[in-house]
Amino acid sequence: MSRHFRTRPFRPTLALAVLIAAGPVLAAGPAFAQATKVREHSVASGKQVRLVMVPNLKKDCSLGPQPELKVTSPPKNGATVQRAGKVKTPGTYRCPNVDANVQALFYESKAGFTGTDEVTVEIKGTDGNVSTQTIKLTVGPAGTKEGPKDAPKDGAKKDTTDL
Repeated sequence: MSRHFRTRPFRPTLALAVLIAAGPVLAAGPAFAQATKVREHSVASGKQVRLVMVPNLKKDCSLGPQPELKVTSPPKNGATVQRAGKVKTPGTYRCPNVDANVQALFYESKAGFTGTDEVTVEIKGTDGNVSTQTIKLTVGPAGTKEGPKDAPKDGAKKDTTDL
């Protein structure tokens, strides 16, 4: 007993459209594994403010290697400074009241500059994972209220020139 199969003709235009649509996904590969986090921050002109602070704490709250900060896109209208130090984590942190070593990144605009600026930083944590943060800065005149626009309202001091 023989069977006859009906085949559909191959449609190169449809196959090409599918490959073109999938191309960016296939070409990107691991790039989708790391999304850039975008934050917004208000800053007073000419005043130094802390943008990022990363402790050397592992997920289990034990001490790990020193985190690494790498500015991959520096600001156009200001400068960044990195500092290392020690802090006691706040009671609201996932590892409360722990003495930790930290790496911090600070920003200061050019004197008299007002407008927007942007910094992109790669953060290599104690677990070895690398994350990227782009911080969009709104620089206002001296006396501008400072801080992240998505800051928690817990009263904790988040932005300062101290670690």
